Amino acid sequence: MRKLKEAARKKRKRRMSSKVRGTAERPRLNVFKSARHIYAQVIDDSRGTTLAAASTQSPEMKSLPKAKGKIEAARGVGALIAEKAMAREVKKVVFDRNGFLYHGRIRALAEAAREKGLDF
Repeated sequence: MRKLKEAARKKRKRRMSSKVRGTAERPRLNVFKSARHIYAQVIDDSRGTTLAAASTQSPEMKSLPKAKGKIEAARGVGALIAEKAMAREVKKVVFDRNGFLYHGRIRALAEAAREKGLDF
């Protein structure tokens, strides 16, 4: 069952990656989730650089009060990545969910980033 789910995610990722590209004006907000953690990066694909990064393992998250669950932790990462992007004067991004379904932790991260001011 696990291999089927992973194959379906890779298929969605391949289908989306041809359409989602980050530019200097509108970089890509890339999200990856593992069983325990969630990671987000703002990437300028034209230069191949990461402008901002945040995860549940980043030092800024460790200083905040401990999240009660994975969805709450994803909200914290979404807020943190939005703050870091805004500090780099990035207001508009393209959301790359990396083949994951827009549900649960991915949705919580996206909504928190939107609430903090990112536009996508």
